[in-house]
Amino acid sequence: MNIGDWLPRLWQESLTTIYMVGVSTLFTVLFGLPLGVLLILTDENGLIPRPGLNRVLSFIVNLARSIPFIILLVLLIPFTRALVGTSIGPTATIVPLTLAAVPFFGRVVESTLREVPRGLIEAAQSMGSSIWQTVSKVLIPESMPGLILGVALTFISLVGYSAMAGAVGGGGLGDLAIRYGYIRYETEVMLITVVLLLILVQGVQWLGDRLASRVSKK
Repeated sequence: MNIGDWLPRLWQESLTTIYMVGVSTLFTVLFGLPLGVLLILTDENGLIPRPGLNRVLSFIVNLARSIPFIILLVLLIPFTRALVGTSIGPTATIVPLTLAAVPFFGRVVESTLREVPRGLIEAAQSMGSSIWQTVSKVLIPESMPGLILGVALTFISLVGYSAMAGAVGGGGLGDLAIRYGYIRYETEVMLITVVLLLILVQGVQWLGDRLASRVSKK
């Protein structure tokens, strides 16, 4: 194996993985953050207690989290094809990646928001803050370090999911590792893709820790 011949392909598939995981993380935050806020608000001790709604949401979240990603990937093929016109490739993979990560991130948000001292919430309410103001001015700012770490954790989880998506033609480093490293017995390709994934994961974790630390100090 000539490593030099593989460098352009490795670079391209690395960018593909970053594209899939990055866009999926963005959509996950857009949908998962409101989900987590809603879970904490509708709790029996929340600002707008709705035990029935909370139980339904919790059931859906737990159900979605219990489905293994590789099975979810297959189950969503008709939906993915209807949404983006195809069920293979990087763009198509974003759909199951997002749907798999939203419940996970929603729970992360819920857990992080629970750590905000009750006294701060009550103080905001005593000053006449609305529910939206309490969420936007107290809950989220006070939870920001934990939320940043949660985003980093979600990104890292999606890297692993994206590698599994390579089994069904999802593209990226996982696809490269399976089609060449595993099927064609190119051991060097497998090792290089693993190293690249490790570098990506470690880089994201380092960045998340730094950002969380900086926000915490402020």
